[in-house]
Amino acid sequence: MQVTKPHFLDLIKNKKWRELKRSLQDMDALDLSLMVENFSKNDKIILFRLLSREQAKNVFKMLSQSDQEEVIEGLSENSQKLSRLLNDIEPDDRTAFFEDLPRDIAQSFIEMLSPEERKITVQLLSYPKDSIGRLMTPEFVAIKEDMSVAKAFEHIREFGQDSETLNVIYIIDNDWKLIDDISIKDLILASPEQQVSELLDHRFVFLSAKDDQETAIQVFKDYDREAMPVLSEEGVLLGIVTFDDILDVIEEESTEDFHKFGSIQNASKNPLKERILILYKNRIVWLVLLVFMNVFSGAALASFEDVIQQVVALVFFLPLLIDSGGNAGSQSATLMIRYLALGEIQLSDWYKLIGRELLVSFLLGLTMAASVAAVASFRAPEVIVVVCIAMVINVMLGSLIGMLLPFIFTKLKIDPATASAPLVTSLADICGVLIYFSLAARYFGF
Repeated sequence: MQVTKPHFLDLIKNKKWRELKRSLQDMDALDLSLMVENFSKNDKIILFRLLSREQAKNVFKMLSQSDQEEVIEGLSENSQKLSRLLNDIEPDDRTAFFEDLPRDIAQSFIEMLSPEERKITVQLLSYPKDSIGRLMTPEFVAIKEDMSVAKAFEHIREFGQDSETLNVIYIIDNDWKLIDDISIKDLILASPEQQVSELLDHRFVFLSAKDDQETAIQVFKDYDREAMPVLSEEGVLLGIVTFDDILDVIEEESTEDFHKFGSIQNASKNPLKERILILYKNRIVWLVLLVFMNVFSGAALASFEDVIQQVVALVFFLPLLIDSGGNAGSQSATLMIRYLALGEIQLSDWYKLIGRELLVSFLLGLTMAASVAAVASFRAPEVIVVVCIAMVINVMLGSLIGMLLPFIFTKLKIDPATASAPLVTSLADICGVLIYFSLAARYFGF
């Protein structure tokens, strides 16, 4: 019988530990991790004390960082249980957990590891943050090319139990330099008497331990692999990166880009558990900067005070015009950032896109001008010409700003996601006010 959250809490309340432990044994790790997401800290600890070592390891890796920290803190009273869990966690998952902890706390946990696991952890943490070395695991199976297929399977059976994946087997020389990789399918279909060397084509794809994690995303996307070997500068096989680790990186990168596009400085792990001060600090910097940017819009309005006093109807269309320019710019920026991230366009393609963007934005501007003309014909027919021309120009200019900013930021080695919607909108607002009232002043003879 699968345990539901209410049933779980009821068993805890009535201290039916044996029944609870027996019920948990048949539950999947994913179901367990989903069930305990909203548990209190105390209930999480009870759960982990009842799980088997294998279950505890698998459930732990599926929890959020904040939930993981609660579990570790709760188990700290039982150093043996905590040490066992930290040693059981896969090296790459353990590295991901440790790198987000304060250094002194991470170090205290590292001291609880066995000598072998400690050596692995220290090595992985020695690689630069966000490098592929932080993602890899040393748990893989490697064989020699002079083995027979039958001998290779004996080796796999002996050493493959703790491997992260057995879908790909790596071929190394005596110095642990990678020669090739081979799928387990090819080994299974080969004759037991064949030499492994007869199955090799010496064509393989690899990653460097010091490369950025975004490199791994692109390589996995290009070559459609389940796992990828990670080599040192000398070609020595250090570990492997698996597809599930890349999915986690993609999720983190996407979350970070969404936050940047909303002008939020740092991503929050969980807004329900994050401190108010942290949430405030993550958002206030860009908001204050944008306030000062929008002062220019106010200054532009003040310089056209005479025009506004004489033709008050112009004010009615001001929000509509500047919002349209900002919205068009945000659309364009979103598309460019996405195309750059996917590699569908390159930095050198910016000049090829200008003509296309001008034509598209001109057509958009004309359509929106027709719409605003219909509104102006009822509200203020005398400003139709000014409003329509301003609409076309604002939409075209806003689109160009939104298109070019990601390229400029990329050229300056800044994440193009920083060319966020609020920034594009603020720039389009300033330009929109100047264009609109400059046209009005000339048209009405001020």
